[in-house]
Amino acid sequence: MKIRTPREKRILYIKNILRWIITYAVIFICFLIMTSGTWLKPVLLVPAAVAVALANGQLSSAFTGAVCGYLIDIAGDKVIGTNAVILTVFSVVISLLYEYYLRNKFVNYMIITAVVSYVVLWLDYKFYYEMWEYEYVERIFAQTSMKVWAYTIVSAVVIYFIFELINHYLMPKNHVTIEEAVSTAVQTGRH
Repeated sequence: MKIRTPREKRILYIKNILRWIITYAVIFICFLIMTSGTWLKPVLLVPAAVAVALANGQLSSAFTGAVCGYLIDIAGDKVIGTNAVILTVFSVVISLLYEYYLRNKFVNYMIITAVVSYVVLWLDYKFYYEMWEYEYVERIFAQTSMKVWAYTIVSAVVIYFIFELINHYLMPKNHVTIEEAVSTAVQTGRH
């Protein structure tokens, strides 16, 4: 265990603030990419929300999931709040899964990203197309939604490595204060 000094504590706060600034800058860049170009582009905010959820606590994951969901709603010109609720719930569940059961592995991230992005696109299809019984509505899901899903999974690789770099260099390491080290040593009987 490493003992944290006051100088290291300040550096810890600065790194944490810088990590969140860079994280939300990347999320904003994902939003800009989603709002430019054609209809067939990846939903980059889903892999970003999953990447934040796998490395952080429930509260920060829920907040980031809500922000990403609101940005998806704005980018897709949808009813504000639907994707925010969906991504908030998924972010909390993912955060809990990674805290108690899963390891921070690339395969786990890709499987979870594939499932979450499929659910988001499937619900979008159900509520905005199939419910209104348009003609040939199943073609929208097969030809558009599934392509967007595939693009999202492919782009999730890049998003994963961006967030891994951010977390590697700026994620606070587990340190203890002098008081915590002394109290642990006294409780275990080491002097």
